[in-house]
Amino acid sequence: MSADRAALDEALELGEEEGGHVEFKERLSREVHLASGRMESLAAQLRHRVLSGDGEATYVVGVTDDGGIAGISPDAFSESLDVLSLLAEEAGAHIEDVETWGVGDGDGAEKGLVGVATVREGAILETDDEHIVVGTAGHVDHGKSTLVGSLVTGERDDGNGATRGFLDVQPHEIERGLSADLSYAVYGFDANGPVHMDNPHRKSDRARIVESSDRLVSFVDTVGHEPWLRTTIRGLVGQKLDYGLLVVAADDGPTRTTREHLGILLATDLPTMVAITKVDAVSEERAEEVEREVERLLRDVGKTPLRVERHGVEAAVDEISESVVPILRTSAVTGEGLDDLDHLFELLPKTTDAGGEFRMYVDRSYSVTGVGAVASGTVNSGTVEAGDELLLGPMADGSFREVEVRSIEMHYHRVDRAQAGRIVGIALKGVKEEEIERGMVLVPRDAEPQPVRSFEAEVMVLNHPTRIGTGYEPVVHLETVSEAAVFEPEGGRLLPGDTGTTTVRFKFRPYLVEPGQKFVFREGRSKGVGTVVDVHTE
Repeated sequence: MSADRAALDEALELGEEEGGHVEFKERLSREVHLASGRMESLAAQLRHRVLSGDGEATYVVGVTDDGGIAGISPDAFSESLDVLSLLAEEAGAHIEDVETWGVGDGDGAEKGLVGVATVREGAILETDDEHIVVGTAGHVDHGKSTLVGSLVTGERDDGNGATRGFLDVQPHEIERGLSADLSYAVYGFDANGPVHMDNPHRKSDRARIVESSDRLVSFVDTVGHEPWLRTTIRGLVGQKLDYGLLVVAADDGPTRTTREHLGILLATDLPTMVAITKVDAVSEERAEEVEREVERLLRDVGKTPLRVERHGVEAAVDEISESVVPILRTSAVTGEGLDDLDHLFELLPKTTDAGGEFRMYVDRSYSVTGVGAVASGTVNSGTVEAGDELLLGPMADGSFREVEVRSIEMHYHRVDRAQAGRIVGIALKGVKEEEIERGMVLVPRDAEPQPVRSFEAEVMVLNHPTRIGTGYEPVVHLETVSEAAVFEPEGGRLLPGDTGTTTVRFKFRPYLVEPGQKFVFREGRSKGVGTVVDVHTE
């Protein structure tokens, strides 16, 4: 909820005039304002306001016709915005931004909401089909966030990680806008090359990138500290990624964390590239030594390294796969290798398939005043549009809740639809934010999903001090699910390096699980990977 009332005071001062761009509405309801004949009249009125404001109109909701602040309930405000969005669509426009304020009754008690909606000419943005999502990984202080910061801004780092700050998440951005900025960074390409961000902290700048680029690249930036490996796994396993980007600092070389992150990337069959960072801080001999270390590390896990400096970007684009891993030398300070990375991201094809039935696993949720509950995550398959009727769940008891899509937003830009690979926030009608949990899934209302409490899996034990026996309890990371589970291996045990079959039973609640899904399991320093073979539905 906005504290500064400047936008509201300005709109009230301008007032509602016949030839002006400001319109006062105490409330809009589906029953009254979308009735036959009324909708067309109000859409024409909105079009007039937009044209009067040179392509932009201001709608003040929760005030009387003479500008008196009335305030309406949160439910009435949400319905008003739903109706306003439909009117805008009818008039060839869209709601670009909403600010809200609570108003009291004079005794300190809050009685409702008033808000200012900015309506802009033009249909809601349609995004391109070549938007790729890249998951970054690597040891702490290896320059991962600094490298991404330099890529999205086109700025060189000062040697002290200045561009890393561009990836910080600002808590107030969640409160002020409907954002699903899980990726923390985005940049694009047009006919003239990279389209960089001027200020990634400014949500309007991120929206500008989405709107003006022919091709988009989003980064899911993960955590390099060992204690937060669980968060890294969620970032790499729980998102619908196209590629992995592993960073290795030239002054440090591969570490145990590097090996763990590489194992997670490759366990999910994700095409991956390696950027050797900080080459400006070491000698040519040291850079060459680390490059050879990385090549040995890749060969040890059955992958073929490809030096981009030697073979070229086009060869890397053609060859990158589950078995071939391109390697580049980079420096965020001098800019070495950044042009090659830009060129690589400009050419890499989309790997996720937009086909199939819509599905999105929830990564996080939050509530926006005047909008309601928002579920955010990466669309796994299919497409979703505003107004779609969906199921959310499973709940703790295995049931699914009927919900409706109010609106969709990507990188602070409202879109009318989203498809596989998009990182989005979906505002939902029919559920409260506190009822939404990470690991739940959104599917079409007619999908008939079945809750799963246990499943059969083929697993590989990557590391364990002794043996895994019946009753072993790791945390399973599958899609955005992070849940304690109990293993019951066939034959009663699994040793380090073993591949075998096990029953996996969630300890506390069911989830939507299907054959073919890959997962990572971890407990202390023990870890492994697996593939769902069969499920036991309730």
